[in-house]
Order: sequence, then structure tokens, then C-alpha cells
Amino acid sequence: MLLAAGRGERMRPLTDTCPKPLLRAGGKMLIEYHLTRLAQAGFSTVVINHAYLGEQIEAALGNGERYDIQILYSAEQGVLETAGGIAKALPLLTDGSMHRPFAIISADIFCQMELSGLRPILQRIQTEAEHTLAHLVLIDNPPHHPEGDFCWNAEQGALAPTIRTGCRKLTFSGIGVYHPALFEHVAPDQAVKLAPLLHAAIAAGKVSGTYYSGTWMDIGTPERLHALDAWLQANRLDMPRSTFPDGENK
Repeated sequence: MLLAAGRGERMRPLTDTCPKPLLRAGGKMLIEYHLTRLAQAGFSTVVINHAYLGEQIEAALGNGERYDIQILYSAEQGVLETAGGIAKALPLLTDGSMHRPFAIISADIFCQMELSGLRPILQRIQTEAEHTLAHLVLIDNPPHHPEGDFCWNAEQGALAPTIRTGCRKLTFSGIGVYHPALFEHVAPDQAVKLAPLLHAAIAAGKVSGTYYSGTWMDIGTPERLHALDAWLQANRLDMPRSTFPDGENK
């Protein structure tokens, strides 16, 4: 699932007439980079949720045929937040018994992670749901978010509720794998944030994680969009870490 329902307030005025996922960098819409990489990784179906100017997203992407992937849409009438939007889309994301896990990616990031690496995680969570409800991809803390989000124990490959020996505070990349049981108490049309659900699952010892050190960028402002566009237009995908826009290459 690609999360594309946000209003994109920090991206205004660019998002006054265009939904954020359709903004362009390097000659392509931001969301197209995800669709292409998901298809290359062997995913056959993607769900996209939308709210603000959602009809533009459906008109631009269609059924996904030109990306070699099937696109299904989950339209939201009001603000549901991340967990609420996922809960609403569950009938499209999992099986009838609500047992099959799924991957979630924020549409407003740029990342060169090899998404095929999510497939074995999906398989593991399906067989170990009693032990793992979520798996998060974590990155170094970018300049605009120096405090990070979660404590990660590299030796155990698990997230911890507090900083302890052997743990690092890292930032959530916006890429994760989830079991439907994480959302079992969220009503389909209820506005619920994702973070409290994750913190509760972490406290229960049911969230694993991996660290990604490659190229990642949060396209949250017009300045970052411009920096990404310039970088992509130059086709310098082998740019060393120290020269990536805003220092956000990992």
C-alpha cells in the first residue's frame, strides 16, 4: 500500500492544485518511482489511499497497467490519519481471515531500497504473527529530524521501548510490513495515528526492524523537491554520501 492521502501543507503552494504524490522530480511523478520499484521487486498489486484531490491520482495512474502492476484505490472522505487509512483499506490488503501481512510505503519519500527484501519479511510475519506484528525499516536521523523515532537493537533486530545498552535512536523511513492484527481495534472510518499502535506493540516486544543505509529522502518541502529534481536530472545516482542534497543520503 502506498500512503497518498495527505494534504501536503508544507508543500504549499505546489499542492494547492496538485496532490503531493503527483508532484514531479526528475521528469516523473513522485509516486511513479514507488510503482516502478514495486513492480521490479515482484509485487503484482498495490493499494493507494487518497483523499485530497484523489480523483487526480486515479486519473493520472489509472489501473496501473503501464507500470506492470495492478492498482486498487481506497478513497477516504475525511481525515483518517495513517492507521485509520490502513484499517479502511484492510479488505483490499489482506485475506478474508485477516491473517496475510502487507507492506506499507509513504508516497512522499524517495528511496532506492531494494523492495524485494520485503518479501521474506512478509513471509516471516505471516508464520510468526504471535511474535511479530510489525517490521520497520529504519534510517539514520536526517538533519530535519535529529531526535529520531524509535530505539533499535541491532543485535536482536528488534525495537525497544526505551534507550538501553546496545540500542540506537533511529528514524522510521516510512517503509514497513504489518500484520492485520495490529489494526484489529481500529474502526474502518476512525481517525487513528499509527505511532501509538507501534509503541504499544514495541512495549509488547512484537516489532522487529532493519537498518537501511542507502539513499533516502523525505520530500516534505518545495526545497527538498527541488533538490531531488536537480539530483535526478543530473543522473548522478552514484553521488557520494557527503554531496547528496541536504546531507540526506545515507
